[in-house]
Order: sequence, then C-alpha cells, then structure tokens
Amino acid sequence: MSQIDSDEYKRYFKGTTTVGLVCSDGIVLGADTRATMANYIAASEARKVWKIDSNLGMTIAGSVGDAQELIRVLKAQNEIYKMNEGRSLSPRSATSLLSIILQDSKMIPYYVELIVGGMDGEDPQLYTLDPLGGAIQESKFNSTGSGSFIALGYLEDMYKKGISTKEAIKGVAKALSIAMKRDSATGDSMIIVEVTKKGYVEYMGKDLEKIISAKQQ
Repeated sequence: MSQIDSDEYKRYFKGTTTVGLVCSDGIVLGADTRATMANYIAASEARKVWKIDSNLGMTIAGSVGDAQELIRVLKAQNEIYKMNEGRSLSPRSATSLLSIILQDSKMIPYYVELIVGGMDGEDPQLYTLDPLGGAIQESKFNSTGSGSFIALGYLEDMYKKGISTKEAIKGVAKALSIAMKRDSATGDSMIIVEVTKKGYVEYMGKDLEKIISAKQQ
C-alpha cells in the first residue's frame, strides 16, 4: 500500500467492512451494505459480495466503479474459460488474473481491496488482493475496509481450526455487527455467502436471521 499516495488512499478507502473465512467444508464471505462519500451516506443497499460462478465469489472495498469494472472483466473471462475448458476458474486462477490486471494498471491503479474465495474441487481457497496486484493466500481469514480492524479483533478470538461454514456464518455476522457499532462507514445491513462443493448460497435479511437464530437454539 505504501506505493500509493496516502491522500489518495484515504480518499478511496474510507468505508465498508468485508470478511472472508476459510472453513473445513468451504468459504464464507460477508460484507455490510453501506456506501459512503466522505461523511455522506450515499446508499444503504450497496452490494459488496459478488457471485462470479457457483464455486467462486469475491468481496469489494474501495472505489465502486473500479470494483464493478473488475467484476465485469472477471465474469467475462470466467465464461471464456468455461467455453474452452469446460469448467469454471478456480479461486487461485481468478486471483492470478486479477493480480495481473492490477499490476499492469499500477500507473493509474484500481482503488480496490478484494477478497476472492471459493472452491477448487473440494479444496477451499481464500485470497486477498491489494490495489497493486499483491495477492496473499489466507489459511484462516481476513477483512478489508475501514471496519476491518474491529472485525479482525473478533475473528481472532472466535476462529478455530476445522470450523464449518454453518458455524462461520454466525461468526462473520457477529464480526460485521461489531464493526457496524464502532465504524460509522459500516452499517445498514449485511450479506453473507457460503461457497461449498454444493454451490454458492447467499443469505440476507430474514433468511440470515433464521440461520443465525437456528444456531443459537
């Protein structure tokens, strides 16, 4: 991050909390839905978790336009790959492609932080990408955005080896809830996704409340 002007970084990396977590049976991704412009709340239903395919999703933080362009490119490349290879991009391949795009654009960078996660067969994979294309494979979890330090504090305490996606959904929801209480740029509602070998499932609103409350019984 140090190669990007600090004023520019502060301008674009103000709001949101996104989370990705590696589980024994898959990946869980989550984010809040508040979009901000400086101190102004621009939207309360902003989508920050995106489905690329049934095995692959990503979270976005930073400039909305830059992130949406990368989503369009990745979806198009995934469709081309499916036509040629008969299967979807793996999280590792998707991350490599995004890393190349971000690295090639470093003179006029995409102001984004991305979490890419999903399944390569039965292997859960999670990666974090910075604006210059630096990619790190995560063995446990990570968070991006202005509320990430708050969320990470909770995730450090709750994460355990062998956690299931069903358990992780509750943990991600709690991490996002805590960030919403302490970070003014994180808020409104949340979207949480699980990606397993069975596919991509999204939870929000009453569906999310139901799965969280069911785990508390």
